[in-house]
Parts: sequence; C-alpha cells; structure tokens
Amino acid sequence: MLADPQSITINAVASNQYKTNVGPTSATYTSSDGLKVLTTKQNVTAKRFRREVRITQNKISADPISAVNSMEGVSVYLVIDEPRSGVFTDSEINYLASALSVWQGTGNFTQLLRGEY
Repeated sequence: MLADPQSITINAVASNQYKTNVGPTSATYTSSDGLKVLTTKQNVTAKRFRREVRITQNKISADPISAVNSMEGVSVYLVIDEPRSGVFTDSEINYLASALSVWQGTGNFTQLLRGEY
C-alpha cells in the first residue's frame, strides 16, 4: 500500500494527494481542492499483469460564447503491461520506464503534444 498522502509536484509546485478511495485493485488520492487526482490500478488476467498510474488535473473553464462555466480535465498516465510468467524482472521494467522518462525529457514529448509521431 502506498503512503497517505502522496506528494505530486506539477510545475515546481508540490501538492499532497490524500487517499480518498480504496478498492480491491485500485486506490485514488485527491488534492484538498479536488482538482488533482492520482489513481493507481492493478489488473491481473490469466496471462498478464497490467499496472497503471494516472494523474488527472481539472479546472473550471468559461465558454467564450455563453460564459457558462464547466469542469474540464486532462490525464497523463503510464501503463505497464507485462506477462505473468515473470520473464521480465522488476529491474528490467524499471529500466524501460526510466528510458521513457529520459526520452520524454529531451523535447520529444513536446513534439508528441504538437501532434508529431
């Protein structure tokens, strides 16, 4: 079980996410203002383990025409999908996650957000 609260730093601003829901294979951590949510999930099938961590941020946005406010959100998440056979070690999977983190930090992620592939 992860610690409660979890700390998330977005644009150099730390935010505590407090455990607000626990299920048999998932947990949800929410900021005190309710606008940032961290979700962790585990899914097991006959042949695969699927693990997910997701950060969602919401904000209120005014429609420029009607001026009606609505809640809008964006999510960024990482999914690890591995065979249950244990052929990959935790270290090997961590190497892949680290490689993805370095890759996105070299400007590639900005290009991806602009629609490049």
